[in-house]
Amino acid sequence: MKTDELREKYLEFFESKGHTRQASDVLVPRWDPSVLFTPAGMNPFKDHFLGRVKLEFTRATTCQKCLRTGDIDNVGRTAYHHTFFEMLGNFSFGDYFKKEAIHWAWEFLTDKKWLGIEKDRLTVTVYLDDDEAAGIWHNEIGLPVNRIERMGEDDNFWPASAPSKGPDGVCGPCSEIYYHAPGATKSVEIWNLVFTQFNRVGNPPNNLRPLPSKNIDTGMGLERIASVLQGVDTNYHIDILRPLVEAAGEVCGFKYDPKEDRGRRLRRIADHVRACTFAIHENVLPGPNKQNYVIRRLMRRAILDGHQLGLREPFMYKLVGKVAELMKASYPEISDTTSRVEKAMQGEESAFLGTLDAGLARIDKTFSDMKSHGRVTVPGQEAFDLYQTYGIPPELVENMAAELNFTFDWPGFKDSMELHGEKSGKIAQDTGMDVNNPIGALKKSLKSTEFLAYDGIEATAEIKGIVAQDHLCDELTEVGHKSPVTVVLDRSPFYGESGGQVGDKGELTGAGFTFQVIDTQKDGDLLLHIGHLTQGKMTAGAKVTAKVDTARRQGIRRAHSATHIMHYALQKSLGKDAHQMGSKVEEDWLRFDFGNPEPVSAEKLQAIERDVAEQVAAAQTITAKFVPLSEARTAGAMMLFGEKYPDPARMVTMGEFSRELCGGTHLDNTQDVGSFEILAEEGVAAGVRRITALTGEKAKAHEAQTDSSLQAIAHALGTGIGEVNHAVRHLVQQVRDLRKQLTTGAKPATGTEPISLAKIPSPTTAEKKSLLRDTARLLNVALFDAPARVQALLAESTELKQQIASRNEAGSISAETLLAGSEQVGGATVVVAEAPGANSNLMRQLIDQIRQKISPSAIFLATAEGEGKVVLVAGVSKDLVTKGVSAGNWVRDVAPVVGGGGGGKPDLAQAGGKQPEKLAEALVKAREVAKLMLKA
Repeated sequence: MKTDELREKYLEFFESKGHTRQASDVLVPRWDPSVLFTPAGMNPFKDHFLGRVKLEFTRATTCQKCLRTGDIDNVGRTAYHHTFFEMLGNFSFGDYFKKEAIHWAWEFLTDKKWLGIEKDRLTVTVYLDDDEAAGIWHNEIGLPVNRIERMGEDDNFWPASAPSKGPDGVCGPCSEIYYHAPGATKSVEIWNLVFTQFNRVGNPPNNLRPLPSKNIDTGMGLERIASVLQGVDTNYHIDILRPLVEAAGEVCGFKYDPKEDRGRRLRRIADHVRACTFAIHENVLPGPNKQNYVIRRLMRRAILDGHQLGLREPFMYKLVGKVAELMKASYPEISDTTSRVEKAMQGEESAFLGTLDAGLARIDKTFSDMKSHGRVTVPGQEAFDLYQTYGIPPELVENMAAELNFTFDWPGFKDSMELHGEKSGKIAQDTGMDVNNPIGALKKSLKSTEFLAYDGIEATAEIKGIVAQDHLCDELTEVGHKSPVTVVLDRSPFYGESGGQVGDKGELTGAGFTFQVIDTQKDGDLLLHIGHLTQGKMTAGAKVTAKVDTARRQGIRRAHSATHIMHYALQKSLGKDAHQMGSKVEEDWLRFDFGNPEPVSAEKLQAIERDVAEQVAAAQTITAKFVPLSEARTAGAMMLFGEKYPDPARMVTMGEFSRELCGGTHLDNTQDVGSFEILAEEGVAAGVRRITALTGEKAKAHEAQTDSSLQAIAHALGTGIGEVNHAVRHLVQQVRDLRKQLTTGAKPATGTEPISLAKIPSPTTAEKKSLLRDTARLLNVALFDAPARVQALLAESTELKQQIASRNEAGSISAETLLAGSEQVGGATVVVAEAPGANSNLMRQLIDQIRQKISPSAIFLATAEGEGKVVLVAGVSKDLVTKGVSAGNWVRDVAPVVGGGGGGKPDLAQAGGKQPEKLAEALVKAREVAKLMLKA
């Protein structure tokens, strides 16, 4: 039986038993923080099992795509381990129990209409004290007692060892079905039936409390049962996997031989490329954290396998098309993204291969050094350096070390990671079935909040729960408590954050109280109104009027509708691969991540803005309706890969140019978007770009600020707006030249005078934005900091010119000219003079030159540096210092004449003043002080 036929038969069988067929959930359940990837078929039904949602059905069946890395080292080595796999499952939410689950499992496996497996080849296990399940297998199914094995909680309880070791919460015994192939030495588990019938509370004994409603959760690995039916000795040889393994052999230049070591590597490559294809399809690109790190790790393990097979060029990406071909029956959407997935894989392969040889050489040296020094543990710091410098995951180093009987210092590696502020993702093993929290209790009792956000912004409702400091409260009296409080209503017009759209703000008002909502979140089907009591006393059960902040909601609607229009414009300019990879929508502000291998040019950004503006001006009608997924696909609705959509799903249509599945709030007409402004375009990851934009009032304000900024720059430079960019470029070069001239004395070849600019016609709005962006980039400042930076450069230019002019003026002053006006006092040469245009540095230099020429000597120089500033510098030779003469005392005595003060060392001192008009008087005072000092 082909695998695709098997998958369909399973789902068809359980549909015949009253189960509702559900499509596979996404591989990355971003709404479930307890796991990175979907690890089992039951994962999408957590809230169903816990009674936290309103049940639309009590029986379900699925074939769920899953990803686990707990047994990653066994992938390719054993017959049955995978990272990516599909799990067949049937589930009961308080409906049927053990009897039906066991009977149907047996019927599906053995009835010739279905799988027709020989009954004698099947055995089962049950939990030690599960007499009920054992009785059904023996008395009703007819299995002999010697084919029913009773096992302990480690093997036949879920979660494993739960009765004694926990965790607390929902749990139960299980019964596993095994198949014994002809000629095989051992049996293989093919199906696990879990009977969730207890709530574990505390430690044994008597810690398993019966649940009011009992559930069934079963899981059967599709690949494993396919290998049984196809009579092959490993999952890797079934019809949807062996062709991929053989294709990996062709790409690597070898014919696949299962018995060779190369066969093990090819099986691992096939498994990892399948896992990575599905993950990257859902926009999980190889990266340093969480899910992204897992995919990087899988890719680099496979790349290393290829490298050890002799490959030095990217090869994994060549297998993506084969994955899509083999999996198209159940996952046709994979074919829609093969090109994008190939590009992402090829980029990661090229990056890793670029450092791999050097990294392997470093590993070899590390191992060699360890042997020579008798060490057996790979240092954590060394492993971190290999990861940081060469991109080699620590798990690969650990595997290579294990082959030489070396151990790996995981604590040291983690310490090094934390020291450098890095984190790597690990798949959580948490079951995520915790019921001991207040929101979980509300979900169990209330199930859902009636969602009214599409119908308006105000509604009457009843308070069903108040959660303060992680506890359910009957009333809330503390006004303005610093910690936010959560309020749950039976119905609400508030939109809870999801799909990239932020949660609503607003208020809840009732008899004598007001509650300010500062955020709205979702937990399952509950809406959580988060905020503060601002007046009165709030009680559970009270009636309220829930009112959303209207202006803010309208701004969010503008921004969210604009993302759809921009998505259309992006694909028009950049192609279909420019699909959405994430977004955030706030009041008149949006951030939009999309696939693109390179930066978007200024010309294309302008084209995108024009296309958006055209659709806004065209006043296209916006509608939203729920349609079956099949109808949405036929209509060409855009669906985000990796997003979970209900069936039917909400399709938002804008004119004839855009159809997207979306649960957000939108406008009624595109013209209501108003203004649209792209703020920035930047890269956020390999192959992922980000556009930030504004709409409505914020876009208008931004446009006005752009215009005023350009006006300010043009006014400061004495030029027209159209010539701003040229004038700023000239100003920047002028300041650069003046700095050089002041430092080296070299005059610029081009001169520093303003250039004559031809007048450019008044630019359009788009051209103004481009002008300001270019100007800010040229000045290396934020957009609206450009005017201030221009003013600073103009001031610096003026100051530099003055300094150069002063230096030129002071150029006639020299030690010789000063000595020509000296006099002899007490056997010493005394110079007291004004030094026009000189600064304090130049005056110190002149003093040093005179002291080197003549000794004993005493020099006092003064200059006026602009309005209201006087600088006095005095110096005496060392032989005078030994006689008690002090330059510090000299300037201290003279400085008050010019309204200042100062002092310094005996050999050199400086003072300042505020009255340059008294400079001549100060020089007279300096001569008098000198005579007194030297005669004394």
